Amino acid sequence: MSADKSWTKSFFKGIWSLLNFLRNLVFNLVFIGIVVFIIAAIVSQDDKISVPKNSAFVLNLYGDVVIQKQSVDPFDEFMREAFDQRDDNPEVLLQDVLLTIENAREDSRISAMVLDLHGLGSAGMDKLKQIALAIEDFKGSGKPVYAVGDYYSQGQYYLASHADHVYLNPMGFMFLDGFGRYQTYFKSALEKLKAKTHVFRVGTFKSAVEPVLRDDMSEEAKEANQAWLTSLWNQYKADVAEARGFSVENFDERIDAFMEKFEQANGNFAQYALDNNWVDALKTREEVLLEITQVADKDASKRGYNNISFSDYLQLVKPNPMLMNNGTDKVGIVVAKGTILDGSQKAGTIGGDSTARLLRKAREDDSIKAVVLQVDSPGGSAFASEIIRQEVKLLQEAGKPVVASMSSMAASGGYWISANADEIWAAPSTITGSIGIFGMFMTYEDTLAWLGINSDGVGTTEFTGAFSAARTLNPQIGNIFQRSIEHGYDQFITLVADARNMTPERVDEVAQGRVWIGETAQQLGLVDKLGYLNDAVKAAAALAEMDSYDTQYVERTLSPEELFWKEFFGGASSIIGKAIQIDSDHRLMQMVQELVADYEDIAKLNDPRGIYALCMMCDF
Repeated sequence: MSADKSWTKSFFKGIWSLLNFLRNLVFNLVFIGIVVFIIAAIVSQDDKISVPKNSAFVLNLYGDVVIQKQSVDPFDEFMREAFDQRDDNPEVLLQDVLLTIENAREDSRISAMVLDLHGLGSAGMDKLKQIALAIEDFKGSGKPVYAVGDYYSQGQYYLASHADHVYLNPMGFMFLDGFGRYQTYFKSALEKLKAKTHVFRVGTFKSAVEPVLRDDMSEEAKEANQAWLTSLWNQYKADVAEARGFSVENFDERIDAFMEKFEQANGNFAQYALDNNWVDALKTREEVLLEITQVADKDASKRGYNNISFSDYLQLVKPNPMLMNNGTDKVGIVVAKGTILDGSQKAGTIGGDSTARLLRKAREDDSIKAVVLQVDSPGGSAFASEIIRQEVKLLQEAGKPVVASMSSMAASGGYWISANADEIWAAPSTITGSIGIFGMFMTYEDTLAWLGINSDGVGTTEFTGAFSAARTLNPQIGNIFQRSIEHGYDQFITLVADARNMTPERVDEVAQGRVWIGETAQQLGLVDKLGYLNDAVKAAAALAEMDSYDTQYVERTLSPEELFWKEFFGGASSIIGKAIQIDSDHRLMQMVQELVADYEDIAKLNDPRGIYALCMMCDF
């Protein structure tokens, strides 16, 4: 009997060992297959990236222009590019775009620039302006710039307007519809779900919570939004009109005025664009090719002329970060991009702890003599904002000046973390201010009761169970929350007053949650100077009394293992990756995704006290 048991045990043990061996074999074969695939791709790459003589630099941007990319796992990115899978939200670094244009200007092998902008997604006006300035600088070299497209979106056309030659396909399309801000509102939906929303806020114009309180935009929010949107639109019109050499009155903002011109063009959008001087000519792709080959040599590539793409050229000109550690004094750049959340967050989102650690890293680096805090954020957690602000103060106490550089937006919590900087620089188009806070949570006692679920019990104090989502909120508890919000607002007002050398009363006048455009914020004293990142870097160097310096982005230090896999998969991806295509179909699905995203923007907030300095309408 014991022999039978022993035999049975040995049998199943053998089976298990076999299965375990097969499992390891499969995983190892998969891993070996990936390695072989990478090596084969590398070996098969006979031609290294090069720039032929008399080439056109093709600025073909795919995705949204950002100051910091969302963190992506290197293996996931490699697999997506290797198997030609689309990135749902492709991104392009602004500093990479500026770097390539600057180098192309001086590169004797490059004879022209071609703007191929059909894949360009969203970009704030400040980012578009900086790229446009770089294009203008490129033109100063005497090399022509061609903008070619089958269609132009409003942002794409802003850049195209700065080209020497703007061409549109005869079957093409372009339409400038101005700037607007439309929000999704959930009040009626929440009522149907029998959910109760409890909101505590300070600020006449603090409209971040309106989507759960109303079914439409309040008059106060409309007033504030109309003001900054109009300023932004006026900047757009002025820049394009100057680039194209026509009057700002050439923008058709009324349907009847547009229809009159549209009828004259026989309902043809391309002809309308030509008649209105938006473009220089309507040209087919073959006609464009023939013109560009007058300045760039013909070849057998799919474009038909010597060219190098943005991504390829970036690989050639982007410096190795390791070479930057040369002992030279530096201005450190800490990027604070995205919603401000509590704790540690990945790149592309601001974490109270993670961003504070970057500031501390800059403080402890003896080679960094000054810091630029580059902010592109609508705000978020008040607690996390304060943790970051405290680190800014510690930098200053360590003798290192801090300059805030506001990108597309630095509102609410974004202003909170910027307020104490020695200088605040904003672009004329920056959306800032929104000095105000709110708190919000929901209870579902009616929803549960409708389902036949009820909550009851006892506690040792009046506070026990008071914060349960299954119970009705005690009005006295609500008063406690409101008082806490009022204290938080006073704290916000006071820190801004102290930092900006203003009285609390004066800050309150321009606060109340109201959003301001950069040029107006400067007039109100919320911003010191108008300019961009390079201006802020120069200002920080001047404050630190540095004549010679480098710049260095302060980022989280990768572990040796993380660094290996990033280089391993990143290098392979650059060889076998393919361009990501932008698809604008599936409008209904896009609308559903946007609706879910709007709600998730609220749901992901995680302030430990439930208090937020956030401008939902500023994420433009």
